[in-house]
Amino acid sequence: MLLVDNKPVDVSALMQEYPAGSIQHKALEIMQDSEETLRYNSLDELKFELKLRSAIVRAAEELNRSGMRFAVFSKSYANPDYWTRRSDGGFLLKTGVNASDAIRDIFKNGQLYGTECATAMPIVYFKALLDVFGDEAFNQMFRTIYLMNWHYLPPELSATGRMQAAKTYLPGDRRYIANPDVDPQTPEWQGENVIDLGNGLYYGHGMGRRTVEEVIKALNLNRFPGAQREAYLMDSVGRPDFRRLFREYQRRRTPQVLYQWVS
Repeated sequence: MLLVDNKPVDVSALMQEYPAGSIQHKALEIMQDSEETLRYNSLDELKFELKLRSAIVRAAEELNRSGMRFAVFSKSYANPDYWTRRSDGGFLLKTGVNASDAIRDIFKNGQLYGTECATAMPIVYFKALLDVFGDEAFNQMFRTIYLMNWHYLPPELSATGRMQAAKTYLPGDRRYIANPDVDPQTPEWQGENVIDLGNGLYYGHGMGRRTVEEVIKALNLNRFPGAQREAYLMDSVGRPDFRRLFREYQRRRTPQVLYQWVS
């Protein structure tokens, strides 16, 4: 059930605002059929989440086409014009560089970048926020960025690093396919972070666009000899705090009224 301001929503009417096959349309279909009660404070808040989910899927598709390679942290690399590679394999935004330009460069010159999937996911989120908020607001929000894993996320994206149990899975969700019997010689195969693309496919850095079954098959090839447990899709999700981001969006996109006090 979908509630806005504690009232049921005419989902069928709302879906007519989005093209059939769009991420927003697909997400609304899933929400309408969900056994969970999904609550929103306003219709604008719901539409913002739909817009951001669509941007996340689009960013994942773009990163898949960017040419960015998979590389373990010890061998990671980035365009030195925008990023300083640190000793732990992470990328620090250079002083004097606009965050918007640096994030956009990853998608434009992906061949100059190589990293693990734990870094690829934040890159997807940053690009989605850039597309939704625009350059000016994005640069104000992120004056510095450190790309590596969930431990270095800014407050605006920290929720994406926390996997939570869920019953409803939507396009743009981060899922995790775990490989509990991974070969200790190849720890990079211990699991795969993926973005739900909304069409039965998932984007995982280093694997590309695949079905869950295809990712599981690849992970199963990287288990220790005699392993009994197969890789599996966890029943949890990682999501941005859409409500918090919506408030940020309202604050930064609403023109400020200037008052002139006259004595």
